Amino acid sequence: MGEKSTERREFIKRTLISGLVLSGLSSWYPKSTPMKFGLVTYLWGKDWALPELIATCEKTGYAGVELRTEHAHGVEASLSKKERREVRKQFEDSSVTCIGYGSNFEFHSPDPAVLVANLQQTKTYIQLCQDIGATGIKVKPNTLPEGVSREKTIAQIAKSFNEIGAFAADHGQLIRVEVHGKITQQLPVMKAIFDQVTSSNVKICWNSNDTDLMEPGLEANFALVQDRLGDTTHVRAFNENTYPYQQLFRLLDRAGYRGWILLEAHSNPLDKIASMIEQKGMVENFMKKL
Repeated sequence: MGEKSTERREFIKRTLISGLVLSGLSSWYPKSTPMKFGLVTYLWGKDWALPELIATCEKTGYAGVELRTEHAHGVEASLSKKERREVRKQFEDSSVTCIGYGSNFEFHSPDPAVLVANLQQTKTYIQLCQDIGATGIKVKPNTLPEGVSREKTIAQIAKSFNEIGAFAADHGQLIRVEVHGKITQQLPVMKAIFDQVTSSNVKICWNSNDTDLMEPGLEANFALVQDRLGDTTHVRAFNENTYPYQQLFRLLDRAGYRGWILLEAHSNPLDKIASMIEQKGMVENFMKKL
C-alpha cells in the first residue's frame, strides 16, 4: 500500500510539473502576442563570444537566441556553477531571451551503448539549460538505420523521447524535436514517432525542409503534426531559397502558434549584421500579410 501511494505521489508530481511547463507556453505567447523572431547560432553567430552574440541580437532586434553546441560562445556542460550563473546573468541583464540549447543528441542508433550515451548526455544538458535560464533543449532523430526494422527504430526513438521528456519535466524544460534527418525529416515519419510519444512536454520543432513539400503538399503535411508543435520553428534565410514561407506563416497563425521563429541560415555573408537586419525586415513583412 505504501509503495502504491509513493508511486501515485510521483505520478501526480510529474503530471503537475508537465502541466506547468505547458501552461507556461500559453503565458509566454498569449493569443494577442505575435510570433517572436530570434536566431539559431548555426552559421550566423557561431564565431561570436557570448557578449558579442547578445549585443548583436540587441542591435539587430532579435528577441531571442538558441545556442548551438561547440560554438564560440562556449556554453557547454563543462561550465562550473559560477560560470552558469554568469551566463544566466548576461541574458537577464539584456533584452535577449535565452530560448534554449541546440544539441546534436540523437536516438536512432542500434548500438545500445551509443543510445545510452546520448540519453545520459541529453540529461546533462537539460540541467545546463535549467541553470542558464533557458526553457528547453533541441534534440533530433537523424535516420532510420539499414538492417533494423522501421518499426523497431521508431519505437526506440519515441521511447527515448519519453524518457528524456520525463527528466526534462522535472527540471522545468521542454524537449524540442527538430524535424531532421534524410528519412526522419519526412512528416509522415515524424508523425509515426510522435504517435508513440506520451510525454506531454516533448514537442516538434518545425524545420522548414524541402521534404515538407512532398505530396500531398505543405498544408497536408503540416496538418499531420500541427497538434504536436512546440514553441520553436526553424527557418532559413528567406531570400536564399524558394520555400513557401508566407504559406507556412499563415498555417502557423491559423494553428494558433505564438512561439519563436528562429533563423537558422545556411549561408555565410560577410556582413552578418546587415543580413540579420534584412531578414528581420522580411519576417515582419510576412507577419503583416497574415
